[in-house]
Amino acid sequence: MEYQEIIHTIENKRRFGSLPGVVVSRKLLAAVGNPQNDLAFIHIAGTNGKGSTAAFLREILKEAGIRAGMFTSPHLIDFTERIQVDGRQIPEEDAARLGEMLLNLDLEVHPTMFDYCLAMALLYFREQGCRLVILETGLGGRLDSTNVISAPLVSVITKIGYDHTEVLGDTLDQIAAEKAGILKPNTFMVSESQQQPAEKVLKDCCSKLGISYQFVEAEKIKAVDHGFSYEGKGSYRMRMLGMHQRENAMVAVFAAEALRIYGFEITDAQISQGIENATWNGRMELISKEPYLLIDGAHNGHGVHALAESLKELYPNEKFRFIMGVLADKDYKQMVKEILPLAESVTTVTPDSGRALQGETLAEYIRSYGVFAENTEQMQEAFLQIRDKTVAFGSLYFIGEIRKLFHLA
Repeated sequence: MEYQEIIHTIENKRRFGSLPGVVVSRKLLAAVGNPQNDLAFIHIAGTNGKGSTAAFLREILKEAGIRAGMFTSPHLIDFTERIQVDGRQIPEEDAARLGEMLLNLDLEVHPTMFDYCLAMALLYFREQGCRLVILETGLGGRLDSTNVISAPLVSVITKIGYDHTEVLGDTLDQIAAEKAGILKPNTFMVSESQQQPAEKVLKDCCSKLGISYQFVEAEKIKAVDHGFSYEGKGSYRMRMLGMHQRENAMVAVFAAEALRIYGFEITDAQISQGIENATWNGRMELISKEPYLLIDGAHNGHGVHALAESLKELYPNEKFRFIMGVLADKDYKQMVKEILPLAESVTTVTPDSGRALQGETLAEYIRSYGVFAENTEQMQEAFLQIRDKTVAFGSLYFIGEIRKLFHLA
């Protein structure tokens, strides 16, 4: 089979299986020689900020000359974005070769798309001789397919908030317990600052396992020109926009420092340069200055709150035209409430996904608050006449479509 056919077959596998992901991935990986047992990991879980944190770590490790794989999801445009070594995406021929081999296995379980992607990544990272792998969970942690690994060197927990509540639970302590499922003995946990119920769950879990941990203290972060400072650490330059990215960057700093425990030689200068070099497509990404268009993958209440706070810091007292496309299984009502105080107007679209919320349904809800909202049937129409400061957000699928539209693949 050709690359496109193989990837199409994998992408059309079910999103959720009848068995927990970790059970299925354990059987799938056993069938191909358990590549995870030959690799060392930084395991990342959390509701928001996982991809950006992974990108900061990727650049730090690159600066330090440490060959590292990175597995993230979802992709914005190309499937190969999910699997990278030293920042370079897996070649299509390697993805096709590994994908075909995996699809031809005779298994007693039925892997999901994510299971196949994970197995492909781990096989590729072993082939490439990666010293470290930055591994992002798909959903939750405890039962996630990525939790097949035995003991990561460092476990990273990014911001915990409300998302996938139908699977993870509808309270912060329930969700935090699922995320904490990636913690294991003989690891080191680094976490962003958390709301108290989540922080207590994480600390209790660390105590039970007898592992050391470090939390980023948000009050120690201060904005400075072109970056931020952290009390007791000095300052860091940063390309990524957004208040929340400072904490993502800081958790990457602490994770990189923790790697020194295991003999990895990473200098403070390499950490600083990695933070400055890092970019992450579709997250507070300014794709046009004239006219002004910023895109962001915020797709839940917590993420949209972070977007709104960042816009208020960057442009005090200004209003924006928002372009919004969301999935029906997300808390779009909370997302709308977060941006209403900043909205001059809202244009809604229907993302190209079977899970999409109809744009007109979204527009009607926004109008109920007295804000001007219009739905457009064709996504490109929403971008034809950009005059005011325009911000597009709501779904990573939607952001991927925008990047395609602007030829940013």
